[in-house]
Amino acid sequence: MGSLYGAASSLSDPTALANPLQPPDLSKCHPAIKGDAGDTADCCPPFSDQIEFKLPSPKEPMRIRPAAHLVDKAYIDKYEKAISLMKALPDDDPRSFKNQANVHCAYCNGAYDQVGITPSVALQIHFSWIFFPFHRYHLYFFERILGKLIDDPTFALPFWNWDSPDGMQIPAIFADPASPLYDAIRAPDHLPGGSSPLVDLDWSRSAASLTPEAQWQSNRDVMHTQMVSGAKKRTLFFGTPLKAGDLADGNGQGTLERTPHGNLHIWVGDLTREYKEDMGNLYSEDMGNFYSAGRDPLFYSHHANVDRMWDLWKTLGPRRTDFTDPDWLDAAFLFYDEHARLVRCRIGDSLDNKKLKTDYEPVRIQWRHSKRVPKTKSATTTTKKKRELTDLSKFPLVLNKAISVAVPRPRKNRSKAEKEEEEEVVVVKGIEIDRSQVIKFDVALNDDDDGAPAGPRDTEFAGSFVNVPHRQKPGASKFKTALTLGITDLLEDLGADGDDTVVVTLVPKVGEPVIGGLKIDYLAD
Repeated sequence: MGSLYGAASSLSDPTALANPLQPPDLSKCHPAIKGDAGDTADCCPPFSDQIEFKLPSPKEPMRIRPAAHLVDKAYIDKYEKAISLMKALPDDDPRSFKNQANVHCAYCNGAYDQVGITPSVALQIHFSWIFFPFHRYHLYFFERILGKLIDDPTFALPFWNWDSPDGMQIPAIFADPASPLYDAIRAPDHLPGGSSPLVDLDWSRSAASLTPEAQWQSNRDVMHTQMVSGAKKRTLFFGTPLKAGDLADGNGQGTLERTPHGNLHIWVGDLTREYKEDMGNLYSEDMGNFYSAGRDPLFYSHHANVDRMWDLWKTLGPRRTDFTDPDWLDAAFLFYDEHARLVRCRIGDSLDNKKLKTDYEPVRIQWRHSKRVPKTKSATTTTKKKRELTDLSKFPLVLNKAISVAVPRPRKNRSKAEKEEEEEVVVVKGIEIDRSQVIKFDVALNDDDDGAPAGPRDTEFAGSFVNVPHRQKPGASKFKTALTLGITDLLEDLGADGDDTVVVTLVPKVGEPVIGGLKIDYLAD
């Protein structure tokens, strides 16, 4: 059996015809789509002649991004002043806070179409390998604009250190209602002092509250899965390729984009008002929907930590490197710089934060060597029983209850060299959802039916599918995508490496997606 994204992919074929994604034509920007009701948002920026991006001079000072929970009053005063000045800029200034927030809106909710593609295909910077570089550039220019406004070439954004027990709450600097860093449209229960203020990186509406220690252990294990054991291949971490003409939704998110990136967008957004039109927030604003996420100053610190994860991932093993495919390196975006100039930016120029004169304050990393425990080792004889199985022939089906499926494994007892060359993956195929809704389901392997589905602390837990609400075209709410999860380490830890089949359990957490099927495959890149 061939490998997933194998010979047909250009990932390892330098002779393949290059077809990189091109920047949008700003003059053809149209209203972004907010949700099912057909409401729109005007996210279109001013447009002008563009210049090519140049790396900052090596003589420029390094901007060191601090952990948000560690900043002092002098830094807070400086940051608040910079945001206040940005918010005071007129609407026709592309550097204004409103227009900077609209950058994310326009690229994410269908305001741009891909250039030169007929029929039109929406430009979407999530759900694929362009996710990390786009957001890195967005932070780069946002940060430099703030520094220019306060005449400080060393100013750096704070990062929300949600992967640490010390950063497991919304940072206090964003929680003062009198501060320009505050956003009133957040989930009230999740604010400092709320009923559930501890960050849950595996959050779902039905999640039970945990003690601080148990919550940290869960978060630690989520991070290990998303950054270490489940992200050993580039495509697993970054997401699948997106080339000109491709529909982003039909590709696949990388591990970190799904969780914790997506979960935290939803966790911060005000979901309590999602379906209550009379309260004015049908769409999980602000952080809980892509078009409005940039209106919350916390968005930029959230994504600073996401960007930090890109740097960290490349330190976790010799095979963890950036893509070399020209379709990735030559894909490009447009941003306004600190001088209000429109700049064309290639992904290939964004790969080294040091060359961008950006770095992060060092903090302790406690998830690198996390080790989970199989549920089956602690379950008693009376509670352990096999789950009722659904036959593969029953797909497609609506996932409105937990189901378990025995999925054949094409290979077993692979050698160490074979495992290093190709990651065994479980693929959830043909996931059909409404893109405007929050959707989450969990995936577990060989999880006995003891009344409690496997969670992040259990070895059986493979990962989750997460959809942050967004729309791209009027009336086009449904789309199909896939979920690919690395399971080589998981199978070894369960002692299942020699099994002919693996039992895959899908557990709906939010929403009722349609599932097209399941398979085991092998991923080389």
